[in-house]
Amino acid sequence: MSHDLLTSLRPLLTAEASAEAHATGTEPGDLEQAVWLRLLERLDADGPPTDPQGWLRRAVRSESRRTRRTTRIERPYEADPADDADRTPEHLALAAARGRALRDAVRRLPGRCPRLMEALLSPMDLTYREIAGELGISQGSLGPERSRCLGCLRRLLTPEVAARGGRG
Repeated sequence: MSHDLLTSLRPLLTAEASAEAHATGTEPGDLEQAVWLRLLERLDADGPPTDPQGWLRRAVRSESRRTRRTTRIERPYEADPADDADRTPEHLALAAARGRALRDAVRRLPGRCPRLMEALLSPMDLTYREIAGELGISQGSLGPERSRCLGCLRRLLTPEVAARGGRG
């Protein structure tokens, strides 16, 4: 039953994700992957939806809204430029310490997150295709996997950053 449901919903999901992805600033494959995960979780918990096409459309829009909210919230730090050419030794030492703290936190992540995050942080600037090949996972699952890993990393670093901010 669930295999037939997944097969029948695939074209609709592809179309809906393609239509919504541009507005979210994400890849359609990442949006599809997130909705497939939601559907599989739903099938496991509650069984198939009574109106699968309607459920799928609502799930795509909901996931799209979640992605837009996340994108609005996440902003790069303005005080940490990529070019260290004119920085003082003190700034360079602090940047190196932050890098070590980040790598230490990455090593404490669960599952395959440490390998994924190391590949993303690699100075070789690997493409998603190269990372997927290196990790042995599908390229389409990298975006959702990266989001989960970043969420874990955020939760892991938040207490450390908050504790450091209280000193002084």
